[in-house]
Amino acid sequence: MLTINPDKKVQTIILTYDVTPGSFEKLLEILTEAYRSLLSKQPGFVAAAVHVNDAKTRIASYSQWESRDAFQAMQRLEEVQAVNHQLSDLSKGFFPVMYEVAAAF
Repeated sequence: MLTINPDKKVQTIILTYDVTPGSFEKLLEILTEAYRSLLSKQPGFVAAAVHVNDAKTRIASYSQWESRDAFQAMQRLEEVQAVNHQLSDLSKGFFPVMYEVAAAF
């Protein structure tokens, strides 16, 4: 379960995907399947959530990892790189940004 807590020391990654309505469903399918069958099985994975906007032009994912090193190790896997290539092809761009939780309300 995803918990946003500033006292919990996890690495938070937020990715946003800029998509067209025509590529929205396919990207969402690939992304959710990647979390279900690949990413959630990696060492250091804590939790994730996927968010979509009403216009079907933006998808955001919020994931938590035990450490920056765990996230970076996952990114080096060939299977993950293949998925990222598919996501890149279906979107105008996506940008992973690492965060630490500063406050939660």
